[in-house]
Amino acid sequence: MSAEPDGPEDRLRRFATIWGRAVFPVTSTSSTRPEFEKQLVPLARRLSEALRTRAFDPGTGKAVGAALVEAHCTDPEALSRTLDCVDAYLVLYCGGDGDGEDLRARSARLQHAMAAGYAQALRERTLAEQEAIAQAALRAQGVVAQALHATEARFRAVFEGAAIGIGIADLKGNVLQVNAALLRMFGLSEQSLRSRSVREWTHPDDAPQTWVLYDELVRGEREHYHLEKAFYRPDGTVLWTNLTVSLLRDADGEPQYQLALMEDTTERRLLNLRLRYEATHDALTGLPNRAFFFERLEKALSAGEGQRFGLCYLDLDGFKTVNDSLGHAAGDRLLVEVADRLQSCATAPGEMVARLGGDEFVALTTGPDTQHTVDELATRIMNALLAPIGVDGRDLTVRGSIGVVEGPAGERSPAEVLRSADITMYRAKSAGGNRFELADPEADARAITRHGLTTALPAALERGEFFIEYQPLVHLGDGSVRGAEALVRWLHPQHGVLSPDRFIPLAEHTGLIVPLGRWVLEQSVRQARTWQERRGGADAPGPLRINVNLSPCQLTHPGLVQDTVDILERTGVEPDALCLEVTESALIGADDDLLKPLRRLAEMGVDIALDDFGTGYSNLANLRRLPVSVLKLDRSFTQSMQQFPADPVDLKIVEGIVSLAHSLDLAVTVEGVETGAQAEQLRILGCDTAQGWYYARPGPPERLHELALVDATG
Repeated sequence: MSAEPDGPEDRLRRFATIWGRAVFPVTSTSSTRPEFEKQLVPLARRLSEALRTRAFDPGTGKAVGAALVEAHCTDPEALSRTLDCVDAYLVLYCGGDGDGEDLRARSARLQHAMAAGYAQALRERTLAEQEAIAQAALRAQGVVAQALHATEARFRAVFEGAAIGIGIADLKGNVLQVNAALLRMFGLSEQSLRSRSVREWTHPDDAPQTWVLYDELVRGEREHYHLEKAFYRPDGTVLWTNLTVSLLRDADGEPQYQLALMEDTTERRLLNLRLRYEATHDALTGLPNRAFFFERLEKALSAGEGQRFGLCYLDLDGFKTVNDSLGHAAGDRLLVEVADRLQSCATAPGEMVARLGGDEFVALTTGPDTQHTVDELATRIMNALLAPIGVDGRDLTVRGSIGVVEGPAGERSPAEVLRSADITMYRAKSAGGNRFELADPEADARAITRHGLTTALPAALERGEFFIEYQPLVHLGDGSVRGAEALVRWLHPQHGVLSPDRFIPLAEHTGLIVPLGRWVLEQSVRQARTWQERRGGADAPGPLRINVNLSPCQLTHPGLVQDTVDILERTGVEPDALCLEVTESALIGADDDLLKPLRRLAEMGVDIALDDFGTGYSNLANLRRLPVSVLKLDRSFTQSMQQFPADPVDLKIVEGIVSLAHSLDLAVTVEGVETGAQAEQLRILGCDTAQGWYYARPGPPERLHELALVDATG
């Protein structure tokens, strides 16, 4: 079945045609251009498949590079034109509907693999030619006089027709013969090249062993050597070569000549440098990227004794707002300007700036005195961000939060240093941003512990590591136990028993608070049923009410009402035995949609308590619209009542709140009662119920049953 007019096969062939037109003029093939383009079609197909396959295989690129050498594309210009063609057209014609960024990255890796395969194949061909030349030279010395002419003719054919540069010199370094390829590489005439001594071809980038190996060879101590060497051309440019020098001996085995074979690797070296730069630098800002930064950081941390490092981890404050409001293009221009400013802050020796990704940057300083230089570097960065940045006619104010880590080399790994800097940066951001903070090992340890608890929460619920303690609710009038508040605890395998303030915020942040809250509600209601049965079932003097806390996340969960109804029905507990506590802060400014599930629960008979009342600065008039039946007065109002006499101002405030609550038919519960004097004063003020250490600390459900039993029996 033929492909569609503009199907993948047509686009593939167009790519091969463009490739053939670019490369054919610099090939040594005997094929016509259409025949050559037909040879390129299967190579183009392999590149297309490698570009789009799920698991990237560099072997395909290497094989295509080697195939070019087999197709007689041995001129360095052929590789350069091939890579330019692949870079410009491969993704366009063969990328399909894939992710553009990923396809371009794959194309770059394919180019690198092609260059490596091309170099490998060309090197193998060079070595084969070298062997042929060496064998021809040896045969030329050992043949009988009658075959000398034929042997020299064969040697001359190989010598002149080779694609690599070849030169012969005596042991003093005088150049005797050179081929045309070598003359083209150096851009010199044969006379000019032969007037130079081998020892004159020095270059500052010569490896230390270059001339040691040369001396050993001309003395007859080695047969050959191979290395990478640079040469100066007459125009001042640099020629990079793969150089192989071999020693030629006479019939008696005495050293006589040196034979040099040079492969021009200048274009390949420039390509490798370009690919290395692209692999280690951020495409948007031109700054070193995460990989390059980690190389430098690892080197700094492995420095010798007496060396230190300082690191500034920067995250822009509110950058997401720029992207959301002005678009990602504007955000990119902002990042480029920020990168330029940061680059100007790190110009001293041992300093560098890198972009880790997104709006996160890092600055590194090294040396023996980074305690001072890192603070100065952080200050320069903050000052560099003061001036507004113009983007699309708008002046944008840019601020940042910086975490600073400083210390001696050799004590921490790069991952540990960056983690500490990240933690410190978020500490600066949580403190309001636009500032820098110094790393604190204790704060790091707390953050790491929080992270560990966060990741362990889901499994902890599955493994049954949570349990509930109950704190009695006591009637201030007669001292009887009327119920209890359920307080969840976590029995952590390493940290022991954890109170709610250690893990409830983490559960809210991760969303696990919904299943955890549902579990607490069901367990608490079942416990209320057990208490009721142990007190005599339906003939009991009154149910022991159970108070269960609801988090803001649970309030907005659509299954709250149905979950509560299902739990009450399964356990056989009446709704009036349940009280759900909601913090005042969660209901400040609540709209009707948020209050709707609470109203439905209240209409069923479930009591709703407004917890921590007095801490949220809410409008007291709003109490009329909230479906609450209980106010739980925060302990901050009653702490002064632990001693007698109490603060008159606190007495007036509590008295006013109690009066207001009662006028609205709301009961008042007080938290944190710790002394008898405090309990008595609250009773006089008209508070209804109380809880606190004066009555009992939170404990197992059996203790509450015992307290209630004592009340019931007098």
